Amino acid sequence: MIRAGVIGATGYAGNEIVRLLLGHRDVELVWYGSKSYTGKPYAGVYQNFYRLVDAACLDDNMEELADEADVIFTATPQGLCASLVNEGLLSRTKVIDLSADFRIKDVEKYESWYGLRHPCPQFLEEAVYGLCEINREQIRSSRLVANPGCYPTCSTLSIYPLIREGVIDPDSVIIDAKSGTSGAGRGTKLDNLYCEVNENIKAYGVAGHRHTPEIEDQLGYACKRELRLTFTPHLVPMNRGILVTAYASLAKDISEKEAREIYHSYYDNESFVRVLEEGVCPQTKWVEGSNYVDVNVRIDTRTNRVIFMGALDNLVKGAAGQAVQNMNLMFGLDEAEGLRQPPMFP
Repeated sequence: MIRAGVIGATGYAGNEIVRLLLGHRDVELVWYGSKSYTGKPYAGVYQNFYRLVDAACLDDNMEELADEADVIFTATPQGLCASLVNEGLLSRTKVIDLSADFRIKDVEKYESWYGLRHPCPQFLEEAVYGLCEINREQIRSSRLVANPGCYPTCSTLSIYPLIREGVIDPDSVIIDAKSGTSGAGRGTKLDNLYCEVNENIKAYGVAGHRHTPEIEDQLGYACKRELRLTFTPHLVPMNRGILVTAYASLAKDISEKEAREIYHSYYDNESFVRVLEEGVCPQTKWVEGSNYVDVNVRIDTRTNRVIFMGALDNLVKGAAGQAVQNMNLMFGLDEAEGLRQPPMFP
């Protein structure tokens, strides 16, 4: 059995990690970490775990946890994991970090976008970006994984095949994305109150959302050059889900059939990326509660542009499910173990 601990277990992503790991046949949860609720029964914070979890919340002592767990999931605010990781800890356990601390390799870029001094830049080169469909082999041998953000996961997987094949102009990419309110976390914020969100949709982080450099980096690696793109997220009144609609100019003369063949060649053997039938647009309700991401592509011959579409559950494939998928790879397990739940509907 893999002994696992979760730091930040009472946030939305941490709670989702717990839910998934409780159904994983190869995992024993040994630590429900929560600085805000230390000593309180975990099922008292999330009553959906009543009679399923008897443990109390513990603190964020990763040094102590490293002696008890084979893997630590850190579902914490930016800066915390990086302030606690060290060589001694990584020599005893593996770490899967759900914050942005190790996603961006350029220290100055990270510090500029996140407004934080990076506490341990010495581990940036070692950390593997945990997008399983692209970095699978590196993840297998890693001891420190930077779990991708929800918007970057959906955006990158939606665009990756055609930018990798040189079909589009990288500098023409525009990403329009929508997210449910759970993406903002469980903390109390005025903008997330029911009366502020209900019957409303709004753009936020315009021309400055922190996921922008992460998306640019990953698509830049795909096309082997630096790029600049436009990314605008929107908040919509639903609990879960991300929908991405992205646009780019064609760099090659290609038919929609040929474009779809490229997608099938990249994703048909993937457990969790579903290329939809021709003409079918991804919808958040068809991936809710699952680790699937649905993608599709259309070519607008009138404007000579590609329209990319993708949908995923921001708490599963966009966070906790992807973290469990990474854990499976790191420990040589079936990549889909504990993640085969079909999407929920209604």
